[in-house]
Amino acid sequence: MSPAERRATVSLAAIFALRMFGMFIILPVFALYADSLAGGHNKILVGIAVGAYGITQALLQIPFGILSDRWGRKPALYMGLLIFSLGSFIAAAADSVYVVILGRIVQGAGAVSAVVTALLADLTREEQRTKAMAVVGMTIGLTFALSMVMGPVLDRWIGVPGIFLLTGFLALGAWAVVRFLVPEVPHTPQPATLQRTSFFNVLMRPELARLNYGIFVLHLVLTALFVVTPFRLIEAGLPSAHHWQIYLPVMLGAFVLMVPPMILGERMQRQKAVFCGSILVLILGQLALFEAAPTVWWSTLALLLFFTAFNLLEASLPSLISRLAPADAKGAAMGVYSSVQFLGTFLGGVIGGVIAQHQGGNAVYLFCAALSASWLVVAFGMRMPQRPNPHNLISAET
Repeated sequence: MSPAERRATVSLAAIFALRMFGMFIILPVFALYADSLAGGHNKILVGIAVGAYGITQALLQIPFGILSDRWGRKPALYMGLLIFSLGSFIAAAADSVYVVILGRIVQGAGAVSAVVTALLADLTREEQRTKAMAVVGMTIGLTFALSMVMGPVLDRWIGVPGIFLLTGFLALGAWAVVRFLVPEVPHTPQPATLQRTSFFNVLMRPELARLNYGIFVLHLVLTALFVVTPFRLIEAGLPSAHHWQIYLPVMLGAFVLMVPPMILGERMQRQKAVFCGSILVLILGQLALFEAAPTVWWSTLALLLFFTAFNLLEASLPSLISRLAPADAKGAAMGVYSSVQFLGTFLGGVIGGVIAQHQGGNAVYLFCAALSASWLVVAFGMRMPQRPNPHNLISAET
């Protein structure tokens, strides 16, 4: 990667991390905190408060993506980060679970994931893009692991309202990252009629639809898995306070294991085989949890399989979307992609909870494995984009 590409990748990964930290960090602590709020004894409302951001994220990724195509990536980023901060401050001041729900909805309205991904695609060459997306994917995974560790610690130090305040100020601090660290991208606004045509073109392209289905399934099964897996670890004899001792090494091990197949796919033009193989490993990880006696070591191995595949797929999908999207509508394409991603997150929590309530945790793993198998069938028919000829590319060394 060129210096400019490294700078863009690191700075944009940092913005992703700041936002995801605010989303993830309340997961291990909010349910207990909610008991002190008006309405907090209603577990349905608590669940809505945790997942409400996914609804506005899903609804507004496309508008933010189109806005970034028309007005530029950075203005859209500034707006989204400001909205996210506002939602964090609302949640911090809440005295009832209803106000927290409002704050989480406003947090989600800062829907800039598509904008960040599109900007990263703008600032990296195609042959380097998978590496850049992998860095972002690894950053999100590490942020998730750190959130599971830091949530209880910060709760003891500053409480949940303090956590919301912290995430709000971090989002405002991300303005400086966008302003001073993220490179500029020349932007030529597109006519409104062309933008509408490009958007419908994005919706109707079969290859993009295959990838959008993939990210929907990937995040649905991830969220559903965390509805039941913490209880599985407790059954295995690991108290909830020590779950980070599983998640952190699993994430780190998964990052290491994902690198060889990623390099193999890129250098030997075996991207489709690696992609489909990763979905198969994802299924095996879920079936291992389904079959597992509740022991810590077997569950750890199953989670390692799952997250190795998850991280590789999470890194590959946005790169493929950016390469297949029309040049004048990358933001719109990333908007559709991010919308179905967050819709999958929301539905994963709902469906996982319903199945676990009526059929038990093993039924959740079986459902997720079956849904992942449907994605494998869809992926078999996909066509990978051709690797660009480096002699025809403009150098990004500036």
